[in-house]
Amino acid sequence: MSISKKYAAEFIGTMVLVLLGCGTAMLVGCDSKNGGGYILTALAFGLVIVGMAYSIGNISGCHINPAVSLAVFLTGGISSTELIGYIIAQCLGSFAGSGLLAAIFILGDIPDQTGGFGSNGLAGVGNSAIAGLLVEVLLTFIFIITILGVTSKKANHGSFAGLVIGLTLTLVHIFGIGLTGTSVNPARSMGPAVASAINGNAAPLASLWVFVAGPLIGAFIAAVTYKVLEGPSKAAPAPVKKPAPKAKPAAPVQTAPQKPKAEPAPEKAEEKPAPKIEIPIIDDDEDPEKASSDLMKEINQAFNKEQ
Repeated sequence: MSISKKYAAEFIGTMVLVLLGCGTAMLVGCDSKNGGGYILTALAFGLVIVGMAYSIGNISGCHINPAVSLAVFLTGGISSTELIGYIIAQCLGSFAGSGLLAAIFILGDIPDQTGGFGSNGLAGVGNSAIAGLLVEVLLTFIFIITILGVTSKKANHGSFAGLVIGLTLTLVHIFGIGLTGTSVNPARSMGPAVASAINGNAAPLASLWVFVAGPLIGAFIAAVTYKVLEGPSKAAPAPVKKPAPKAKPAAPVQTAPQKPKAEPAPEKAEEKPAPKIEIPIIDDDEDPEKASSDLMKEINQAFNKEQ
C-alpha cells in the first residue's frame, strides 16, 4: 500500500471521528445529569472507531489518533517518517471535521449544546490542569494498552479487534466525559479548540496543552508497559530446506544384439609350384649308359636349383 493512500485514510478517518463524535455532543449535549446525551456521545465515538476500523483499517491501520500512532511507532509498527506523516494527516482531518461542523451549525443556525464545538475542558475537575492531565494519562493508557494487546501478532483475535477497540473507547468516554470530556486523542481536541477560538470562545484553546500532553504521555507509558509484559518477540524458526528428490536412474537402453563378426578365413599358404624337370630326349644313336648318366646329372642339378 502506498504511503500517500495511508495518509489519505488517516485524514478521512479523523475527519469522520470529529464530525460524528463531536457533532453528536453538540446536538445532544454532554451534561452528566442528562444521561441520554452522555451515553449517546460515548457510543458515537466508539461506533465511529468500529466503522472506520473495518473500512480504512486494511489501508492505514485506522490509527486516527496521534497517541495510537506514537504507541505503534514505539512498538516497531511504523517508521519515524510514517509517524510524522500520520500525525499531520490526523490533525488536518480534525480541522476538516471541525470546519464541516462549523458550516453545518452556523449555516443551519443550530444551537451548540457544548458551547465549544465539542471541545474538551477542565470544568469537571475544578479547572485543575494537574487533575485533568492525570485523567487523560490514565484513560489513554487503558485505551492504548487494549489496542496493543488486541492487535498483537502473538495473539489470534481474528476479526474482533475493531469491535473491542470501539467498545473500549466507549467505555473510557462513559467515565471521562463528565471530567474532561474525554480526549485520549490530541488531534480530536485540536480541531474543535481552534474552531471554537475562531468562533469567539478561546477557553478550550487555553487548556489544549493538557489534551495534547496527557494522551501522548499515556501512550508512551502504555507502549513501554506492554513491551515489558509481552516480552521479546520470538524469532521465527528458519525454514528447513527439503532435500531435492533423487533422480531415478534412467532405464538402460536396450539395443539389438550385435551379430558376431565373422572371422576372416585363414589365408591359404602359398603353394610353391612343383619343380619343372626337363627330361632330355635320348637319341637312339647315343650310348644308353652315357645318356642315362647324363640324365641323372640333369635331374640332380634340377633338384639342387629348386632347393
